[in-house]
Amino acid sequence: MSIKLIAVDMDGTFLNDTKEYDRERFSELYLKMKEQGIKFVVASGNQYYQLKSFYGDIQDEISYVAENGAFVVDRGEEVSSVSIPKDHVEAVTEEISKNDKLSTIVCGKESAYVLDHVTEEYFKMIQKFYRRLKRVKSFDDIDDQVLKFALSCPKEDTDGLKDFLEDILGEYITPVSSGHGSIDLIVPGHHKANGIRELQKRWHIKDEETMAFGDGGNDIEMLSHVQYGFAMENATEEVKQIAEYSAPSNNMNGVLEIIDQYFKGEGPFK
Repeated sequence: MSIKLIAVDMDGTFLNDTKEYDRERFSELYLKMKEQGIKFVVASGNQYYQLKSFYGDIQDEISYVAENGAFVVDRGEEVSSVSIPKDHVEAVTEEISKNDKLSTIVCGKESAYVLDHVTEEYFKMIQKFYRRLKRVKSFDDIDDQVLKFALSCPKEDTDGLKDFLEDILGEYITPVSSGHGSIDLIVPGHHKANGIRELQKRWHIKDEETMAFGDGGNDIEMLSHVQYGFAMENATEEVKQIAEYSAPSNNMNGVLEIIDQYFKGEGPFK
């Protein structure tokens, strides 16, 4: 058995709780991946430009399944992207605006967008997660290819709101959650697993040659799809139940530990 593709979620998985990772250790393992022709893929709900910023000199060597699968990029070349029709954008944002527990970010290919009445404090907080972020008077003013919607809500209301949004907007979008008070509204079928599948096809890589790591509900399809799906120790119970394997927590360099085990022929790779 040889692995040819390793896909990692970021928040709660590859990144620790301070939004960092062991760069020196990763660099050593990444060199081994390159030597063995293993593709490294970042599969996250986050913005493409934000994801690139974590990887310095190699950011254009690796590939991305960004925006929960809505935007797939292979070493700087776009592989695929969804485009939510303008009338669907209007229908979704109109419904969301009726719920005062939800804050909305519209995620486009060129930038993310918030309404111009949001506070400066909120805008600066969101900028930590979106390298490209603009204010607009109305979401109807957006002149961009819309990929998905990112919603934030009180943590304790996440599951209930996700079900509610499925009921009222299911014909347009699918709500997925990474937990932590966040819900993404994605185009049905365009989840992380779909993005991984597109890259596998492009590179002629089989499911049994693929490893993936995740911790939240938006990782479920990806972990179910690959042969070696690892739930982080800090993952939700739902994720742990569907993943075949487990990894140490994100704060214990769990992803790097398992990759290290692979190269040493230890753990599940004996």
